[in-house]
Amino acid sequence: MEEPLFSENRSELGESEKWSSYQYVGRTGSVLPTASVSVDEIRSAAASSDYYPPSIHAALLTSPEPNPNEQEAIVYQGGYVGGDYGGSTNEFQRQILDEVEIRELLIDHVGHRCCWGSRPARTWKIHAVEDCNVYIGSLETFIEEREIIRETEPYHGGNVVGKDTAPELGVWELDLRSHFPVLFIPHKETRTKVPHSEIVEKCTDCAGKGDIVCATCNAIQEPGINKENQMFDCPTCHGRGLIAHRDGSDTICTKCSGKGKIPCATCGSRGLIKCKKCTGSGALLSSNVAIVRWKTLSTRKVSATSGAASVPEEVFHRAKGVQLCNTQAHQCSPAFFADSFFLNKFSSEVIAERASVPPTARVICERHAISVVPVTRVTMAHRDRSFSFYIIGFSREVYLKDYYPSRFCWGLCPCLEWLKL
Repeated sequence: MEEPLFSENRSELGESEKWSSYQYVGRTGSVLPTASVSVDEIRSAAASSDYYPPSIHAALLTSPEPNPNEQEAIVYQGGYVGGDYGGSTNEFQRQILDEVEIRELLIDHVGHRCCWGSRPARTWKIHAVEDCNVYIGSLETFIEEREIIRETEPYHGGNVVGKDTAPELGVWELDLRSHFPVLFIPHKETRTKVPHSEIVEKCTDCAGKGDIVCATCNAIQEPGINKENQMFDCPTCHGRGLIAHRDGSDTICTKCSGKGKIPCATCGSRGLIKCKKCTGSGALLSSNVAIVRWKTLSTRKVSATSGAASVPEEVFHRAKGVQLCNTQAHQCSPAFFADSFFLNKFSSEVIAERASVPPTARVICERHAISVVPVTRVTMAHRDRSFSFYIIGFSREVYLKDYYPSRFCWGLCPCLEWLKL
């Protein structure tokens, strides 16, 4: 098991003590940080599998700017110091938190909370300081998904580019290099018409006639019967042709001009209405459209000690830590650390939980990273009362789950925050 990032025996540590717990990083046989994949590597990987032609991979194969919502990590590039391997490199210094810093961090955190008093943070005794570092593993699988849908539109004449001009291309034969995004983008979707897939078909709704029978005139739905010049009772005078008044007099209905009948409001008593599907042309132009989606499937795993088990995982994901490895390949394999069975096993578990790829998709590239986030658990006590909080990451974010001894809101803080008071 690896030694904690912060030693439990703080009296024997100095500011100059080095990260000896992680000297395996950089040693021969270990995975070195940030190994980017080349275009040729991806092409060769695609050529040796059943994926689409390697020429499709000639697009931009770089990583986008880091997402600010994702975990920020300091890449540890220190090598092994001493022994037969020799060589000294830059190493991170251990960050030791003294009592003043701990109290300042807690006072600042309390100061941003409504109705929280700072007296416990200032006066209560620091009973215990415990290191419970957390390891975070991630596997990002960048995939491309393609599917074909059939689309139709009214055909009003013009050239038809069909199979008689050239063979129709399959969905994975389409060259989409101009649409290819940067690797590991969260999501991108594009639509493109499949060349030489057009065909003119007779409209099925109107049988190629362009008109369909009016359902109002042909209320009993007699198939193929076109009933023209159907007249209906005027809704204003109810077929009388006259409008009765309270004084007993009658006037001619202006809506039907005294006839008592009006033409069909739907078709004008033609008995036919224009087909909406083909807009009266009687023909449809059908073609295949490829829907292409690029997205990143993410798998994340957190390995925390019992001391940090109460902290939500999303707090660790956004914390700043030390990146122990970052590999990128067509298909990542578990990382190898010469001096750490735990990290080797943890990496294997992350890879084993690889997100499932839809059957209509293919893997373009994967990226695997393991980071360690320093976590310090501080317990403060006063007489028979105590509470604990956490200082997480190099940004020193304070996390206090529930209990704080000096709160005066009686549970109203969430309501006040919701009301923006």
